[in-house]
Amino acid sequence: MIFDKDTLAYIGKRLLQAIVTLFLASILCFAIVQLAPGNYLDKYAGNTQISPETIAQFREQFGLDKSPVRQYWNWLTQIVTRGNFGYSFENQRSVSALLIERVPATLLLAISSLILTWAIALPLGIAAAVNQNRPLDRGLQVVSYTGQGFPSFITALLLLFLAQKTSPLFPVGGMTSIDYPDLSPLGKVADIAWHMILPTLALSITSFAGLQRLMRGQLLDVLRQDYIQTARAKGLPENRVIYVHALRNAINPLITLLGFEFASLLGGAFIAETFFNWPGLGKLTLEAVRQQDLYLVMASLMMGAVMLILGNLLADLLLKTVDPRIKLENLN
Repeated sequence: MIFDKDTLAYIGKRLLQAIVTLFLASILCFAIVQLAPGNYLDKYAGNTQISPETIAQFREQFGLDKSPVRQYWNWLTQIVTRGNFGYSFENQRSVSALLIERVPATLLLAISSLILTWAIALPLGIAAAVNQNRPLDRGLQVVSYTGQGFPSFITALLLLFLAQKTSPLFPVGGMTSIDYPDLSPLGKVADIAWHMILPTLALSITSFAGLQRLMRGQLLDVLRQDYIQTARAKGLPENRVIYVHALRNAINPLITLLGFEFASLLGGAFIAETFFNWPGLGKLTLEAVRQQDLYLVMASLMMGAVMLILGNLLADLLLKTVDPRIKLENLN
């Protein structure tokens, strides 16, 4: 992708808008977190081994003795001036260090799931549309309805059951094996890929089913357009009509969904990472919510907002690449 002056100006404009969006999102997220009753230290209130003075000292140390407005202002000031996202009460570590450890694992799982979903769903959706109302189409519709009918946690449970029955074919715990440090570089890559199989499938199955149906419907709508009938009347090969003329227009609405899919993968990762003990951000965020670990929850929520913004920007740039007729300024 080559960035011209207009594209760079558009990216700069969107990034400036993103700063305002993230600021407003941070206020909303902080307010929602504060609505939860109590705080992290409440679980120690009935513990006779910890004196009230010690709890009061921790409350002051963590800044929980201040008003919510003051807590938010201190948190925001640390981010702007020092790039510090706060301190995790439960883990006794900086939030930034925890994110640096966990975000790559979640992105690895999410991106691999996204690639797998699109690599399977698009060809099957095209095949279903081209063979409308034929046995292949009806079979693929059964597959898509079945896939959408399974919630993510049911899919994860079934995959765990499969792993148990086929053990040791599929690993289900963690991201690496016990002997991972002793493996060669290629062996380490293969070991991580081996552990990724089941959680990636758990994230992909439901998304693949919906995307396949959407691809089928969009392509059928385009194939009914007058310009497609004209192209066929001119004697163009059917493959050229479908894969050059029709597909280019049919895929545009799917690309616009890419940004939302990219962000939703963070939410879907909660289930996959919990069931398969994957050391990612989703599992860390779930524990932070349970423990009311304020600043870790805030950082995790903001990561979701960042993924949504970047995903939408990526979708706009891909739309421009796929269809040069699209003007970026019209995508605002």
